[in-house]
Amino acid sequence: MLHKKLTRTLLGLTLVMSSLAVFATANVDQPAPAFSATGADGKTVSLDSYRGKTVVLEWTNADCPFVKKHYESGNIPKLQQEATAKGVVWLQVISSAPGKQGYVEGPAAIQLNKYRNAQPTATVLDADGKIGKLYGAQTTPHIFIVNAQGQLVYKGGIDSIPSADKADIAKADNYVVAALGDIAAGRKIANSSTKPYGCSVKYD
Repeated sequence: MLHKKLTRTLLGLTLVMSSLAVFATANVDQPAPAFSATGADGKTVSLDSYRGKTVVLEWTNADCPFVKKHYESGNIPKLQQEATAKGVVWLQVISSAPGKQGYVEGPAAIQLNKYRNAQPTATVLDADGKIGKLYGAQTTPHIFIVNAQGQLVYKGGIDSIPSADKADIAKADNYVVAALGDIAAGRKIANSSTKPYGCSVKYD
């Protein structure tokens, strides 16, 4: 009887640990989780290949009202253009599962970016959610920034006002702009971890 109870307890602990492993959380000031995946253009996108550069990871879902706020206003496209012009790598990550809101295949993702005047360095297709779960991505948008040494230095929201109202963009503190400014100046990021907001990532 005791043996059966012990077996059940151990099995329960194993399941809990497995669940935690699936939904990991990337930690600030620790090495950013490595990944390699197919981009919207069919080419392989590997985080390690960008070592030596600052990398922004932007979780996105084109049908999410919060994402629409930042794209239709031109806010995220502007951030992408300004960042990449300074040598920053900007990777969109789409973790929506097939059949879920925001799921698109490569050609559709490319057309969406053309339509929205978005200019990320690449768009990563993560339909199985492995990269999203590796980072603990919760919302769209959810932003992670990796420095040139491969350390995760920022994770959280794009700005300080969690709404889907475009009028709030001008009033908000943009955490991404501030973080990239701190990195460029060689300073420690003032707000390295903030609360993300938006639609939940549509994992399978």
